[in-house]
Amino acid sequence: MSATALGTAPPRPKRASAIRRLTLTELTLFGREKSGPLWAVAFPVLLLVIFGAIPAFRKPVSKSLPGVSVLDSYVPILLAFVLAMIALNVLPPVLAGYREKGVLRRLRTTPVGPARVLAAQLIVDTGTAIVTMIVVLLVARIAYGVAFPRQAAGFAIAVILSAIALIGLGLFLAAVAPTGRAANAIGAVLFFPMMFFAGLWLPLAAMPPILRDISHATPLGAAVQAMTDSWQGHWPHPVQLIALAAYALAFTVAATRLFRWE
Repeated sequence: MSATALGTAPPRPKRASAIRRLTLTELTLFGREKSGPLWAVAFPVLLLVIFGAIPAFRKPVSKSLPGVSVLDSYVPILLAFVLAMIALNVLPPVLAGYREKGVLRRLRTTPVGPARVLAAQLIVDTGTAIVTMIVVLLVARIAYGVAFPRQAAGFAIAVILSAIALIGLGLFLAAVAPTGRAANAIGAVLFFPMMFFAGLWLPLAAMPPILRDISHATPLGAAVQAMTDSWQGHWPHPVQLIALAAYALAFTVAATRLFRWE
């Protein structure tokens, strides 16, 4: 006799099994959206190849650092670019779109629940960021001889704090944006000035002092500086680590309190 016939509810799917299936589903959807893999994975690698093909980028960044090329200084910026692209341009439209279409509301009536969809999306986005950053590091090392970070522990801490801070920002945008289109627009508006202060178009060393101070106070600017310090063999400055930790805490708490399932 079945459990239903006995008057008992059927067993709920195990949490790990449900998250695994949802993660595979989200990964499949991410792959079908050609813009996601293109911008989040291919574009940072393409930028690295373009920069590596420019002779000026192979020259020393300064006379005081003869062994460090301009390309060496741009690799941490590209790693921050990966995190910013996923956090601002991939994550918010998807989650806000799910809420707008009623996907999260309908999932609240099932044993799966909307929180696991959120967890699956975070797993896919975080995994994509990790894979893309590894690819950028390997291409930079193999194709252009860029050294790996000399302070590995400091670099790992900088990357982890940067990822939490930026993904927290992405969750915050998804929480306050009314629609997926609005989330995409807000993310794009924030992305370009943040990348400017991260040094993508104008190196931090060439910025006036006031712009450098603003850069160090932004999430991406602090991330780039922390990763650059560890790349050169120094422990990241406590100010950058504290700034990243503060952003991570503030955005995550705000997103948790403001996030709406419907």
